[in-house]
Amino acid sequence: MRTGVIAKKMGMTRLFQADGRHVPVTVLQLEDVQVVARREMDKDGYTAVALGAGKAKAKNVAKPQRAAFGKASVEPKARVVEFRVAEDALLDVGATISADHFVAGQYVDISGITQGKGFAGAMKRWGFGGLRATHGVSVSHRSHGSTGNRQDPGRVFKNKKMAGHMGARNRTQQNLEIVRTDAARGLIFVKGSVPGSKGGWLQVTDAIKLPRNENVPYPAGLLDINAPELEVDHAAAGLVDEAAVHEIPALPSDEEVAAIAAEQEAGAAAEAAAEEAAAAEENNDAGSADEGEAPAADESKEG
Repeated sequence: MRTGVIAKKMGMTRLFQADGRHVPVTVLQLEDVQVVARREMDKDGYTAVALGAGKAKAKNVAKPQRAAFGKASVEPKARVVEFRVAEDALLDVGATISADHFVAGQYVDISGITQGKGFAGAMKRWGFGGLRATHGVSVSHRSHGSTGNRQDPGRVFKNKKMAGHMGARNRTQQNLEIVRTDAARGLIFVKGSVPGSKGGWLQVTDAIKLPRNENVPYPAGLLDINAPELEVDHAAAGLVDEAAVHEIPALPSDEEVAAIAAEQEAGAAAEAAAEEAAAAEENNDAGSADEGEAPAADESKEG
């Protein structure tokens, strides 16, 4: 089991495929994600790594935290999260994780705090239909109706759907696909939407319900500052990586479109011919019926 990362939600945009189709994506940024501590089995009873992200002013950090950051020889971090990992996936303190920790076509789970909506009514919070907006209702069209009971039990049951605080809860969106990564700028492009508002911190981990992608680096994708920059074959700016295109159904080719059009034209011509034949047969039947019903000539009349 690999470690996850701490990312900041930058907003939403869209990427394009080679054939012009667009994919809505959420842009996540990794800001100096470093290992600030590690938990080992013989010392702590479990294995995990504590990651820090972002930058914080020293005056805004408590003294024990400043001591922990100084011991790890890292700058004070704005956000610290602990991730459980396997024993062979422990990382050294001070290591920096890059955006190449994930690969295009991989599925991840993203956790965060949803946008807070404040105090909301029952219609907005629970999707109630509301009361009648015409006769018999006075200034309470959006109320949630009765909430209590009779003398027995004489109380409102717990978890009753009523007005109250909406949003600002921890939520996890599972099985989101990564369509592109940009290690130079520390960006991850995820297909779809994720919890939280712009500027919020998120936890990105490998999808727990799906097998791990065989192309991901293990134990982690680390950033080596002294290593020479390698040229990686990525798609052009604004395009989806080829590894993620297979998840999107392809459009039919020109030959397939022509074959479908010819088949439709042939079917329409056959249908029109069948309708004409049916109409002609009806006319013939009507003509024969008229001839059979015509009265015979009166032979008694002269001329």
